[in-house]
Order: sequence, then structure tokens, then C-alpha cells
Amino acid sequence: MDFPFSFGQKSSLLLIFFFHGIVFSFLSLRKGIVHNNKASKWLSLLLFLYAMYITPYMLGYANWYSKKITADILFFIPFMQVLLIGPVVYFYTKSQLNSGFKLAKKDYIHFIPAILYAIYSLIVFVTDKLILDEYYFYADYRDKDMSNWYQATGLVSMAFYLGLSLRYYSNYKKLLFDKVSYADSILFKWIRNFMIAFLGILILRVLFFITNPEWGEFGSQFWHYIAFSFVFYYIAVTGYSNIIKQTTLSVEKFKVVNVFEDDVSVFKDETTTNGSEKDHTIWKEKLSKLMTENHLFENPRLTLSDVAKELNTTTKTISSVVNSGFNMNFNDFVNHHRIESVKEKFENGEQNTTTLLGIALDCGFNSKATFNRAFKKSTSLSPKDYLEKLTKE
Repeated sequence: MDFPFSFGQKSSLLLIFFFHGIVFSFLSLRKGIVHNNKASKWLSLLLFLYAMYITPYMLGYANWYSKKITADILFFIPFMQVLLIGPVVYFYTKSQLNSGFKLAKKDYIHFIPAILYAIYSLIVFVTDKLILDEYYFYADYRDKDMSNWYQATGLVSMAFYLGLSLRYYSNYKKLLFDKVSYADSILFKWIRNFMIAFLGILILRVLFFITNPEWGEFGSQFWHYIAFSFVFYYIAVTGYSNIIKQTTLSVEKFKVVNVFEDDVSVFKDETTTNGSEKDHTIWKEKLSKLMTENHLFENPRLTLSDVAKELNTTTKTISSVVNSGFNMNFNDFVNHHRIESVKEKFENGEQNTTTLLGIALDCGFNSKATFNRAFKKSTSLSPKDYLEKLTKE
């Protein structure tokens, strides 16, 4: 009896990626269940869809299309859910950046195209196998999952949802810089890299579509699926590594702030939120005094909510004062005071008794990279260059 899987060069190579995709999908799902992490569950589903995406080609190169029994499996099971991948990418992005994200009723509209294709696949199966008992839809003996119209529609769908994901990430960055003083440290660079990788998949798809005049031919698409598999493998390994980092940290270095939640911060005195909060001049003075006299900026975990509590007002008030009164976002505003404090220490010669990093940490910065970046943004000079200039004066 022949083994049902033919281990050729092409089928074996795709089998390796398929196997790892399934393993990482299972591991991500397990982490998601154990830690009740929605993002891990969405990543698990995405990796599973990616593994299913290469399945027809893996099995096709293993000669499954040459036998009726195995060909029926490939024909009638819709392995390639290209209309589902885009929404899953989008909801994975949202769940990763927004810890409070939950699917609402309106979100189910995103799954309608995939559901319609599933219904179409069911109609094909019922017609060809149960009613006619002969190939009608499959009279041409070509897998419907690989039809040009379906693949092109899937490409448009994925590009659309990548656009939505990028917009959501852009909003997240803006809100983050408006609400915390350590935005650079929690920008979720993995999500950025993930979307770049996903964009790479789409670009590869377009390039192979353009350069391959016989795109509909099964045997001519191998290099596309190998290239796809490498990007898919990167997403699987790096995505799971990101889950490990998030779930194994015993102590949070920074506060977890859900920037998409409206913070109706704590105010006890109603008078502070009525007439006086509209007077930005008064609030600017209060805010400046809080920073310069209380040195609130020295707290590396300082958030907009913390400042609102200190001044017994709302985060909306503080955000408005910082944005319109100082023409900065909250992150830059706090870093401005940190840098001014660093400059003061430089003028007092503290760099002779401690390191630059030590001074930066004392002033509220959480890392050397963040300090250097903020300092150069403010002064157009690196800390070392600034010291050299200061010494010459």
C-alpha cells in the first residue's frame, strides 16, 4: 500500500512550514487560554489560517490531486480562507493594543465575506457529491480555492484590513504619547514589525501575480508559497516569542495603560472642573509649578492620570492644557522637564561624579536610548556633544 503523502522536495519543504505553523498555533492558543489573553487566541487563529493557506500546495505536490479520493478532500474542503485572514489580522492588532477590546455585534459584519464563501463551498459539495454524484462545479478539475477571482478578492481584502490595522496603530501611538511619559518603551514594536511582515506577504503576492503570466497553473506558484512560508514562519516565531515576554514577566516594569479607555479621573472639588478649568493660564501655572517644585517628572512611570490626581482635576483638563497651552503632547512635556533637569545637573558638574545614564535615570528617564533620543530631539545635540559645547563656553 502506497503511503498517502509523497515526500518530494517541494512537498517536504512546505510540510516543515505547515508543521511548525500548527505547533505555534497550538502553543499560542494554550497560552491564550491559560493566561486569558485574547491577543494570543487571535494569533493562534491567524497562524492556523496561514498553515491552511499552504495546505493545498503542500498536498498537491504530494500528488493528492492525482487521486480521486484525496482530490475530493482538496476540492471540497475550503483550506484557503483568504477572506478571513484580513479580519483576523485586524482583530489581532486591536486585541494586542487594546486590552479591553471585545468583539461587538457590529464587528461580525467583517466575517460576512468568509461566511458567504463557506456557503458557496457547501453548495459546491452538495451539488457535486450528494445531488449529481459527479463533477459539475469541478468539471474543469481545478480547485476553486485557487481561482483568480477568489485570490484577487482575498488580496484586496487583506490590503484593506492592513490599512485598518495601520490606522488603529497610528491612533494608539498618538493616544499613548498623550497619556504616558514612557511611550517609547511600550510602543509595541512587535505590532509594527508584524504589519511590515504582513505587508511583505501582500507585496510578494502582487509581484508573483504580475511576473507569472500563468498564475492559474498549479505548478508555477511554488516560489510564491515558499516565500510566503518564510514570512509566515517569522510571524509565528516572533509572535509567540512576544507572547512569552508578555506572560512570563513577574513584575511589570511599567504601568499597563489602556489608552483607548476614557479616563474620567478623580476630582473631588466640583469648582475645579467648572469655571477655573477653562482658564488655561491658571492651569498652566499650576502644572508648571507641580513639575518644577514637586519634580513629578522624576517618576519614570508618570501618567496623565497621575498628574490629574495631583491637581484634583480630570485628565481631559490636563491634556487640553498640555496640548494647547504648551503645544506638546504629554510625553514630550514631561521629557522637556526631565531634560531641563539634566541640563541643570550638567551645569552643576554632576557628570564628573556620576555617569550620564545615572543622571538620566535620576531625572526620570527609563533607558539610555530614550534619554538620548529625547535629548537630541530637544537640543539637536547628543548629551556628549552638549557637554563638549558647555565645556567650551
